Amino acid sequence: MTPTRAPEPHPALKPFLETLDSAETPALHELPVDEARAVLDDLFDDADGPSIDLESVEDRTIDGPAGDLPIRVYRPAGETPRPTILFFHGGGFVVGSVDEHDDTCRKLAAETGYTVASVEYRLAPEHPFPAALEDCYAALEWAGDEIETLGGDRDRIVLAGDSAGGNLATATSLLSRDRGGVEPAHQLLIYPITGDITETDAYEENAEGYFLDRDTMEWFDDCYFEREIDRGNVYARPRLAADLSGLPPATVVTAGFDPLRDDGARYAERLEADGVPVTHYHYDDMIHGFFGMFAEPMNLERAHEAYDDVGRDLQRALE
Repeated sequence: MTPTRAPEPHPALKPFLETLDSAETPALHELPVDEARAVLDDLFDDADGPSIDLESVEDRTIDGPAGDLPIRVYRPAGETPRPTILFFHGGGFVVGSVDEHDDTCRKLAAETGYTVASVEYRLAPEHPFPAALEDCYAALEWAGDEIETLGGDRDRIVLAGDSAGGNLATATSLLSRDRGGVEPAHQLLIYPITGDITETDAYEENAEGYFLDRDTMEWFDDCYFEREIDRGNVYARPRLAADLSGLPPATVVTAGFDPLRDDGARYAERLEADGVPVTHYHYDDMIHGFFGMFAEPMNLERAHEAYDDVGRDLQRALE
């Protein structure tokens, strides 16, 4: 069933959308990659410092397929061992960073009481598919071997991510299933991209005007896929896989005014059809990116509701 879209975006989004519409800065896809990354750095710059304090936040490196792989580990107060969320940030595989998702990971750690490890995987076009996936898979292998050093539990590893990071979370789950690797306990997929979005109604309905637009998505794909054949690879587009059985239970988040809305919903349906337990939370008046909009100057009550919802779902699954 296609998820609904509210008549209008939530009124609290109006200032943000009006600012985007009136901004003189060129769209991301019109800029060189380095400049596009700098624009997002400025947009998400936390000049006042982090919005949420935790017991500890540590930058470290682990062994990756191309050398050192940076991660940032967020530890809330509380008893251990406890579940660990391995988080892969969004950004179309081209932009985005651990720094830009710092507040998101802090809130996930604070709301759930779990340790969060955020992975700085390699970005395209310098490192096209499957480099990011290889990094994320290496992070899962590391977590399987070293999770106890984080106060974690090998049987309670969550793979999580937003947008492109949601793709990487579920693709890593699929790859690990097929390789007989570490078995994650759960997937948290926040407006993930999982298949051919151009075939969905949401891709047309939300093509422009709601933060993530069609031209930018096409640019992301052109950067991520060096070879045309890779666009059909099931580890790039997991919804194309013939069989999704055996994947971890999933929590899927979608938004009404998101061009990825129907893709995420279809993936939830595919998982459920293949016997994977799924909880799907849909916010019909929200846009792509709303999960990170919980602190001033863009503090959405709906974002806080989403953390409450996914937090309850994780606790039901893991505790």
